Amino acid sequence: MSNLRIVAYLKPSCGWSNGVRAILKKYNLPYEDKDIINYPENMEEMIMKSGQPFSPCVEVNGEMLADISGQELEEWLIAKNYVQRIDQPVDVPINQACSGEHHQSQPIRVNFEL
Repeated sequence: MSNLRIVAYLKPSCGWSNGVRAILKKYNLPYEDKDIINYPENMEEMIMKSGQPFSPCVEVNGEMLADISGQELEEWLIAKNYVQRIDQPVDVPINQACSGEHHQSQPIRVNFEL
């Protein structure tokens, strides 16, 4: 749907992030992919918008879906009538956790000043 504005706060390589990407690709939905690992400002923005530090977070037309899997995103998009279910497989699991190496944490500084 061309009327959707989708911003996805994702890790470059992560089971859940890849699941979200797979669902957006499956439904041919354009989106902005904001890397929260290599660009700390994207992580800060995600935390400010979602109110929490867990990813993936996907913002659809201003509505934030925090800490969501690809499977949950697909069900939400269908429930909102943004897409109609397509019964075709995707090339990655859509509800799989990240492996341990994807969680190497770096300090995150969040500026709450307005």
